[in-house]
Amino acid sequence: MKLALAQINPTVGDLPGNTRKIMDFISRAREQEADLVVFPELAITGYPPEDLLLKPQFISDNLASLKEIVKFSKGIAVYLGFVDRDRKGIYNAGAFIENGRLKKIYHKINLPNYAVFDEKRYFLPGETPAVINKIGLGICEDIWVKGGPYLAEVKLGAKLILNINASPYHEGKIKDRQKLLSKRARESRTPLVYVNMVGGQDELVFDGGSMMFNGQGRLLAAARQYEEELLLCHLGQAPIKAEWLEGEAEVYEALKLGVKDYVNKNGFRDVYIGVSGGIDSALTLAIAADALGKGRVHAVFMPSKFSSELSRKDARQVAKNLGVEFSEIPIDKIFEEYLANLAPSFGGREPNIAEENLQARIRGNTLMALSNKFGRLVLTTGNKSETSTGYCTLYGDMAGGFNVLKDVPKLLVYRLANWRNAEKAVIPESTITRPPTAELKADQTDQDTLPPYEALDPIMQAYVEENLGVKEIAARGFDEETVKKIVSLIDRSEYKRRQAPPGPRISPRAFGKDWRVPITNGYR
Repeated sequence: MKLALAQINPTVGDLPGNTRKIMDFISRAREQEADLVVFPELAITGYPPEDLLLKPQFISDNLASLKEIVKFSKGIAVYLGFVDRDRKGIYNAGAFIENGRLKKIYHKINLPNYAVFDEKRYFLPGETPAVINKIGLGICEDIWVKGGPYLAEVKLGAKLILNINASPYHEGKIKDRQKLLSKRARESRTPLVYVNMVGGQDELVFDGGSMMFNGQGRLLAAARQYEEELLLCHLGQAPIKAEWLEGEAEVYEALKLGVKDYVNKNGFRDVYIGVSGGIDSALTLAIAADALGKGRVHAVFMPSKFSSELSRKDARQVAKNLGVEFSEIPIDKIFEEYLANLAPSFGGREPNIAEENLQARIRGNTLMALSNKFGRLVLTTGNKSETSTGYCTLYGDMAGGFNVLKDVPKLLVYRLANWRNAEKAVIPESTITRPPTAELKADQTDQDTLPPYEALDPIMQAYVEENLGVKEIAARGFDEETVKKIVSLIDRSEYKRRQAPPGPRISPRAFGKDWRVPITNGYR
């Protein structure tokens, strides 16, 4: 049997566009004389469709799209994901089509309801394993759950297991998938085909990496990461060794794909980025330019009296190195007018964070005015360390449509900047080596307010991603008072994060879909 693994990038809700893409890949598979072409989970609707699933018309339209695909599939077999419906409710389903006829429908049995997944909110679970033409059908979580329907299907005579997926990325996950899938193939002693989605969808990034294994768990074929691909393969192939991206390379590509798809799928041509001469905005600028092309990225430097000449020089230099448009809009006059207007209300009190945040909000207003005037999306530049501790300004540096570094801790920001510079030096060395500063008052550095990032980042990771308590984190060698301070900052900053723009998820637990902490919360 000649197989075609159709690793596609659908858009949630774009039923006509997704249908055209599916038909195009079917045509390509047919031209290559494939016997069977396999698509990802919910390929027709895109994943996750979320509350679109509550609209009866959306379900009906998705079923109409399936009918079109069935008619189109003459001369080939197809397995793809869609939403099925009966009088009881709706199902995350797979359709097996053969020569223009719908031969079998499978309902996903194991519905994930953890992390970013909430399928039990929408779908009813299936009850019956499905085998057709000695092929066992499965969907995503069905292969992750030990003893899932794949074993029952082998007992029913399956000689091949198909598992279609919308498995989102986090760092290192591709290797976890390969290890588990190899184990499942060995357990069942049956060849296994795993087809994953690729592309960005709001916070989620789907990294592809579709695979095929023989019954001994040996990898026979692997699709590229982060790209659409029609991978042709057959079960008689010799085993291969996968060459997955690792470390900074895989994270950088995930961020690029997240930015590219968010901008393009939401209909924006260009983006604005407020650059400060600091490392966060420099890295954001580099990722955006690499993802979208230099002509679509516009850097805006907005100096105040606290901005250093080095900041101006570095901001201009990184834009020049990347070949993106650079403009400078000083904010001093506006800032002075704000202070004059507020002076009576401030009642002669000493300057504090209120005056600092005014500058950030003037910059946010400036970028949003440009966005409104030219229809360009603003990309914000705050990293996960700042977002977690509230070291960011509502309606200021948080103002925008998409936060590229939202799930990237500060130490990883440095590693990514150095990794990008190793390919071609675009971020000035002084941007990387100088102490990080918001430059909202004289001689300011981040460490005036925050603990060193060497402590902050691992403490944040332990609290946010591992759900550890203060005592457990301190037992790892951290000062307990420092741990308490960071945990307190994280707890108190939820109201800010709830109002923050989305950004690509690269960790096992990001602020967004899989972080649901109440704002009004008396537990400390």
